[in-house]
Amino acid sequence: MSTRTDAPTRREQILREAARLFAERGFHGVGVDEIGAAVGISGPGLYRHFAGKDAMLAELLVGISERLLDGGRRRVEESDGDPDALLAALIDGHIDFALNDRSLITLHDRELDRLRDTDRKRVRQLQRQYVELWVDVVRRLHPEQSEQQARAAVHAVFGLLNSTPHLGSASTAGDPAARHATEALLRRLAHGAFDALAGPPEA
Repeated sequence: MSTRTDAPTRREQILREAARLFAERGFHGVGVDEIGAAVGISGPGLYRHFAGKDAMLAELLVGISERLLDGGRRRVEESDGDPDALLAALIDGHIDFALNDRSLITLHDRELDRLRDTDRKRVRQLQRQYVELWVDVVRRLHPEQSEQQARAAVHAVFGLLNSTPHLGSASTAGDPAARHATEALLRRLAHGAFDALAGPPEA
């Protein structure tokens, strides 16, 4: 995921706080004024940055789908054709997302259907492309498995990694040791799931 260390822009601050509040209280449970207060500006001042809450939600969900796909493609380019290294990099990248952006996982699960059709279709398209990056490398590592089995395994691992909203804040909150332990556990579980594909395909 991104390694930038410069201060976030006001627009990024708004999106971050909107994601947190939407995840905690639901899209309809949060007002524009509350989002504004969280970043220190008036509610109406938000309209200089976004047309409204719907626009914020769309940018959050489309944006994270774009970033995941872009990150996956970059890892493909950097892998030099080594499927083991590529799968490890994809897993590590998704773990970073799952721990850093847990509110966006919650938002996706709860609020995706609130997007306009065009935005929702865009999210689905980006997600399919991201899945196919993983399916391709899994099939290179396990050519004995069908495309259907590889895709099922990828979705299962996504379900595992995207369970982070249920882990509680103790897994990451300001404690590097706790975060490291959570990263290591998720990494072992993900690799173990893919390793289970080894051997003859199921009848």
